[in-house]
Amino acid sequence: MPKVSVYNLNSEKVSEVDLADNIFSVAVNPGVVHQVVTMQLANRRSGTACTKDRSEVRGGGKKPWRQKGTGRARSGTSRSPLWRGGGVTFGPKPRDFSVKVNKKVRRLALKMVLSDKLSNDALMVLDDIQLTEPKTKLFAQVMKNLSFDSVLIINDLENTNLERSSRNLHRVKVLKTDGLNVYDVLKYKKIVLLLPSIEKIEKRLSS
Repeated sequence: MPKVSVYNLNSEKVSEVDLADNIFSVAVNPGVVHQVVTMQLANRRSGTACTKDRSEVRGGGKKPWRQKGTGRARSGTSRSPLWRGGGVTFGPKPRDFSVKVNKKVRRLALKMVLSDKLSNDALMVLDDIQLTEPKTKLFAQVMKNLSFDSVLIINDLENTNLERSSRNLHRVKVLKTDGLNVYDVLKYKKIVLLLPSIEKIEKRLSS
């Protein structure tokens, strides 16, 4: 069972905590992780691009000119895809890009990336982050004290000051335990777990 140190905002060690073996000591299978990341990115696509074909473009009901005798190519409608203002040939239509991955596979991939962060010393546990007011300057000082450049913070409780203070910083993201996902864990160099969130993460991934 891995044991990690718990730090305060001044980067001082205050205690230790045990992490579950079946969540933070899992062998990494890149294929499983890739499958889940692909699913997440595909599910973010809106699929709402839409063009009109010749039957949907307004107008064009009258034949532009007679079939023969004008010297021009025959034409039946001014909304032909060959004409300016006409329909689009084989254009995009609304579609669903979503990919289905089993819940067990998604859960396993999340365990893998958390285990990988821990094994590479990219996971840190803080006792708490309490800011007196929602100011970016205060939070930036906290990040400086902890020497963080790119960090994902996982919090279990409602912390309005933390969320508002961090949202203007480029490489910082605050998530609740329910929103913890594979893509964001991989995207940020460091992951910070606030002490109360560990129990909920272990409960979620053990079920």
